[in-house]
Amino acid sequence: MKTFAVEKPVKKMILQIEPWIDHEELEQLKRVVDSTFVVEHILTKEFEELTRELTGAKYAIAMCNGTAALYCCLKALNIGPGDEVIVPNLTFIATANAVIMAGAKPVFCDVDENTFCLDAAEVKKLITKSTKAIMPVHLYGQSADMIKMKEVAKEFNLKVIEDAAQGVGVTFNNKHVGTFGDCGVLSYYGNKTITCGEGGIILTDDEHLANTCYRLKNHGRSKKGIFIHEDIGFNFSFTEMQAAIGISQMKKFDRIKEKKKQIFEKYIAGLKNIKGFSPVYYDPRCNPVYWFTSFLSDNVEELTAYLSQNNIQTRRFFYPLHLQPCYADLINSKKQFPVSEKIFNNGISLPSSYNLTNEDQDYVIEKTIEFYENRN
Repeated sequence: MKTFAVEKPVKKMILQIEPWIDHEELEQLKRVVDSTFVVEHILTKEFEELTRELTGAKYAIAMCNGTAALYCCLKALNIGPGDEVIVPNLTFIATANAVIMAGAKPVFCDVDENTFCLDAAEVKKLITKSTKAIMPVHLYGQSADMIKMKEVAKEFNLKVIEDAAQGVGVTFNNKHVGTFGDCGVLSYYGNKTITCGEGGIILTDDEHLANTCYRLKNHGRSKKGIFIHEDIGFNFSFTEMQAAIGISQMKKFDRIKEKKKQIFEKYIAGLKNIKGFSPVYYDPRCNPVYWFTSFLSDNVEELTAYLSQNNIQTRRFFYPLHLQPCYADLINSKKQFPVSEKIFNNGISLPSSYNLTNEDQDYVIEKTIEFYENRN
């Protein structure tokens, strides 16, 4: 009698990050369908109000995405051709692209080796007569040192625009990121802690800046439905569909934040005995949101490949800006960025979604340990 080997079922891919979307979002979307208003109406105002409550900002202006929001902040502060803006060398490329979009020049600055955020001492070395602003990025749910950033800005009379795209819910010295500088930006892209699918919000306490940013995103008008345009503006409108998703996500935020903390703590406990594999540092003044749980590995490429072979999706850290092919013409070849290069070469983010099960996380921990045991 012929026998057949029973193949072990292939494990489903464990995604590194995915949003938590369910019937609650559908309920909010039904409000949009029932209202027939699809662009910046009641739900958008509600979402902006929820953001003000979360952050403590006086004004919150919803935008189509975070990049457009950064652009509007720059233009509202009269930053453009001939001006320089200091940005961290380790960040998502949108930070620098927004500066270019505004007509200014991004100046890349190395980051702090502990927090991976903008290094104030390095910032001071790069300030010239053309420098108009500093753009700290609150990376991976960790805050930059905003006390030092504000000290530098005050000393050199610079504007501060916070790229808090990854910082929803993050506080530093009990103050929400994005509210320290002249203005700040949150992002609600699909992989963020909470999402609208796409979307961003400008935070500011300055009424003039808030009004200017609103006109910039509304074709240069102070309100919709009129056809007299005080300024040259554009169409960066938010939609009621984005707001519906965002309202639902805001209502889930505390649960998402707590689950991500549990995921972080379980990884730390389960992987603490591996040599050459260490968790990232968190400034004790920062109350982080663990958007991703990330580690520094002395063998990151091989580890990434091994986990992928075992159907575990991971994510490398952002590619340093000075190495980006599209910025070749901006780079001074003599300028070195040893810290950001080292962080990139060793950084890995493990699966960190709200939907990650205990069983799947146990499997990730098991396979990570297995890799190091086999390597040794």
